[in-house]
Amino acid sequence: MNEMVSMPVSGISPYALTLSSADRAVLKSQRPRCLWLTGLSGAGKSTLANALELQLNQRGLHTFVLDGDNLRAGLCRDLGMDPESRRENIRRMAEVARLMVDAGLIVIVAAISPFRSDRDAARALFAEGEFIEVYVSTPFDVCERRDPKGLYLAARQGRLKSFTGIDSPYEAPLSPECEIDTQALEMAQACRRLTDALLKK
Repeated sequence: MNEMVSMPVSGISPYALTLSSADRAVLKSQRPRCLWLTGLSGAGKSTLANALELQLNQRGLHTFVLDGDNLRAGLCRDLGMDPESRRENIRRMAEVARLMVDAGLIVIVAAISPFRSDRDAARALFAEGEFIEVYVSTPFDVCERRDPKGLYLAARQGRLKSFTGIDSPYEAPLSPECEIDTQALEMAQACRRLTDALLKK
């Protein structure tokens, strides 16, 4: 991936580092990529990301998971759930993921990321082939039935506003590189499909 070059903003001019992302990747003997898992709450994104990272780690690969809830507890804790805050949340996640890919890591992002334009903007930060969009397409009724955090119930009762799938839209990917329905696939099958998408040339 080429080093970022942009016009100075408010007197800030990015410094051109000598060591490239390719140089960093060579030390890790792997191809850095961003695997972006998007889908409804309860679809299984975090569970998939965690299981996949464990498998990749066992293969000796250098990875990191960026989980939406985890980042909202820290880096993005100042953001709300209105559309603009959601866009900023995804922008920050994408920028962090890009830096990690530049560092030579395989990054697994697990975030609802409901808007196509935000996911497209995230993809645009990466070189061709570095960004893999995964649609965790578990059906809405299954996600609501699972409701692992009680969020669907809270939204139905009016205690939680702007909840994706109920009073805030989810825009499904039109052409993801990979699609996983956690209702239809066992975890081992799902991880195998993700690994195939991640490691293919």
